[in-house]
Amino acid sequence: MRKYNVVGVMSGTSMDGLDLAHCTLEETEAGKWSYTINAATTIGYEEKWRLRLSKLRHQNSMVFHKSDRFYGQFIGENIKKFLDDNGLEADLISSHGHTVFHQPENNITVQIGDGNSIYACTGVPTVTNFRALDVILGGEGAPLVGVADQMLFGEYDMCLNLGGFANISADVNESRVAFDVGPCNIVLNRIAREFDQEYDKDGEIAEKGEIDYGLLADLNEVEYYGYEPPKSLGREWISTHFWGNVRNSLAKKEDKMKTLVDHIAQQIGNSIEDLSGEDSSGKRVLITGGGAFNKSLISHIKMHTEAEVVVPEDRLVDYKESLAFALLGVMRVQNKTNVFNEATGASESSVSGSLYGDFSKIV
Repeated sequence: MRKYNVVGVMSGTSMDGLDLAHCTLEETEAGKWSYTINAATTIGYEEKWRLRLSKLRHQNSMVFHKSDRFYGQFIGENIKKFLDDNGLEADLISSHGHTVFHQPENNITVQIGDGNSIYACTGVPTVTNFRALDVILGGEGAPLVGVADQMLFGEYDMCLNLGGFANISADVNESRVAFDVGPCNIVLNRIAREFDQEYDKDGEIAEKGEIDYGLLADLNEVEYYGYEPPKSLGREWISTHFWGNVRNSLAKKEDKMKTLVDHIAQQIGNSIEDLSGEDSSGKRVLITGGGAFNKSLISHIKMHTEAEVVVPEDRLVDYKESLAFALLGVMRVQNKTNVFNEATGASESSVSGSLYGDFSKIV
């Protein structure tokens, strides 16, 4: 089986920065892959990029298209420097881009980061735009990492990612189920910024607070939690359906943080139980994403489930999503199905991703 050296690229809704992971992937048997993360880094966003990305959904078409073009150049230039600094070469770049709009109910999902610009900067064949086809086919377009979870981490019963949103995947009745559980770091970071911090390091702010049970009850009544999967969330949903409960609460800031932590953990615990058939004891859950470093959040998750919570080594915590999109890119180049409709609700599974560059040497 051929090995592929791929740079997986991810920018999440919490806007921590641009994650780059140089991965070696090899298919070991049908539907199973081995991986090595050879090098990885996170490029923190300067304030101008943080503001541009957070406000882009409100801008005019010219600003949008310029941002797409120059964000692609930003990605490409940073990948080139990353490869040069580490003395590495790549067969392929697989870039998720940065989500500006995610409204599957309106048949729309948009991730910026122009593939032409990435290819022009690096000379490395590039795959982008993984979500759009699935949404056009009536699916949620998210989360897509369930495919990689199954093929790379099949020894776990479930995989949970604690990013801007929490998403989970598991095999249920021989199909991979994946869905967004609810908001996670995207709301915790909003409270942290009220303390002049980018995020709640180790959950220290939360541990100083108390749960406001009135606010907790309001959050647990949010309509989304009653929906059956497949289901997914976008940044716009936070403002229209969730944040008003937090904003209007009279609780102290640290109490809001503690309440949000317990709310997130409760919803995760509920999802683990549902996927386990009501009994999660003996199940193993792999937890990655920035929220895995939040000791308060992990402690509360453990309180709300009987499953074994496994937090792996730091590199996998930080770069599992980049690794996942690296695999999706390889599958796209191989012309293999990389988005499964049983996970997204689309009318059919698909080979998703847009190609840029010369792929003749790697197919």
